[in-house]
Amino acid sequence: MSFDIWITYVVTVLLLMSTPGPSQLLMLSNSAANGLGRGMFTAAGDLTANLFQMLAAGLGLAAVIATSATALTVIKWLGVAYLVFLGARTILRAKPGAAQDAQRTSRKALWLQGFITSAANPKAVVFFAALFPLFINASLPFWPQFVILSATYLTLDGLFLTAYGASASWLANRLKGPAKLWLDRIGGSFMIVAAILLGLKSLRPAA
Repeated sequence: MSFDIWITYVVTVLLLMSTPGPSQLLMLSNSAANGLGRGMFTAAGDLTANLFQMLAAGLGLAAVIATSATALTVIKWLGVAYLVFLGARTILRAKPGAAQDAQRTSRKALWLQGFITSAANPKAVVFFAALFPLFINASLPFWPQFVILSATYLTLDGLFLTAYGASASWLANRLKGPAKLWLDRIGGSFMIVAAILLGLKSLRPAA
């Protein structure tokens, strides 16, 4: 893969990531409530799901998965329901006198939240299957190019998620009392907004 092609790919991915999606909103919420250190487990879950989606695309499974509209719809709405549940629970827990330790989510749960949110995106595998061929030279070995594209995407996505998480954690550490409770409520609202964004995603453009 030439350097020019790689740079074009990087710019394309950066433009695609410039608008926050469900995973970024979840990262904001979890990092604000649990700190950046724990919030990174949410990012790890998201990136793990992305890796599986990339492998599925690379192995040619995207076309098969894309034909199963029912399965994709079920997965998507399970993810939507899960995020709504998490958001509502976070909002209800944000009340005066609540112990801060009780609001800290386990690392495993944070990883699972990130994984489910990303895996429930019905466009993900199809997105990777459509994006990667644009930057792959058919005259060169496929897998080395695929690894470069995948590693680049995961690195950029990880940096974006870390920036979101660090900003949310920094703000949370400087807010106390009622302001902190409102930040928690806003974080819960972000989860519900992420669910709405996920619910609006479809494999087919509107007619």
